[in-house]
Amino acid sequence: MNTIVTSKEAILEASCKLVTGQGMGAVNIRSVAAACGVAVGSVYNYFPSKAELVGATVQKVWRDIFHGSGKQPIEAGFLDNVSWLFGNLQRGFTEYPGFFGLHAMSFAEQDREKGREMMAQSFRHIRKSMLDSLHCDPHVRKNAFDSSLSEEQLVDLVFSFFFSLPTWEEKDCAPLLEMIRRSIY
Repeated sequence: MNTIVTSKEAILEASCKLVTGQGMGAVNIRSVAAACGVAVGSVYNYFPSKAELVGATVQKVWRDIFHGSGKQPIEAGFLDNVSWLFGNLQRGFTEYPGFFGLHAMSFAEQDREKGREMMAQSFRHIRKSMLDSLHCDPHVRKNAFDSSLSEEQLVDLVFSFFFSLPTWEEKDCAPLLEMIRRSIY
């Protein structure tokens, strides 16, 4: 057995492969060590606890989902950004089955709040990028937003749409894009 891991990234790659194949519940120090072909102590050199390993894995999966397919098209406009996000989320649901609903539960009871905060941090990042793309879009009507519909409310509606698709069998976001087009362009 190899007792030296070349990098923290190699451990996280193995951990993500476990998530892909077996779900978040499969991620623990022993299973990741076995997947890497290293001693358990080697994993502990990089991650002093299961909570640290699970937390880093959750962050890596989110990065893979949102940055694995290239740069986010914020400057291209809101519709392109929404379409890009939809595609990435759809890919993420396929590549990491069960991750979205279960990753916060993968933390031990005392670390669940940390898992929820990691998820909330990722969601804030997504919402901010959506809002940035909306602000950069020169095609939005000048009077598209007022007290009855703010930019933040539109972003929240689109964001909640993404996470309300329980099975992600929907392969096309054209109806959502058309609704946005009719509302703000």
